[in-house]
Amino acid sequence: MAEKSLFEKICDREIPAEIIYEDELCLCFKDISPQAPTHLLVIPKERINRLAEATSDHQNLLGHLFATVPHIARQEGFLESGFRCVINSGPDGGETVPHLHIHLLAGRKLEWPPG
Repeated sequence: MAEKSLFEKICDREIPAEIIYEDELCLCFKDISPQAPTHLLVIPKERINRLAEATSDHQNLLGHLFATVPHIARQEGFLESGFRCVINSGPDGGETVPHLHIHLLAGRKLEWPPG
């Protein structure tokens, strides 16, 4: 059995996090190193290491993650002002935790290009 990811440990409440949303398939919590005034992470409870490893078997779960984002944005008060979603995949993509997650950034004007 593979070692638990940091995010699996958060889901299992082995590591504390400031959780702002949870349902049967996903969890959303505040990033500990925010890159915007609001920086949340939306993760599936089922571990998918990275977006590049997602398959058609994950289609419903991935759809659920993205359908949950507007709900969280409304709950947190930035649905109308706008937000950015970012998914890093692989070392060159900036991935630091091997567990698929959506960075949800808001609270200031986000410039382009991002990085």
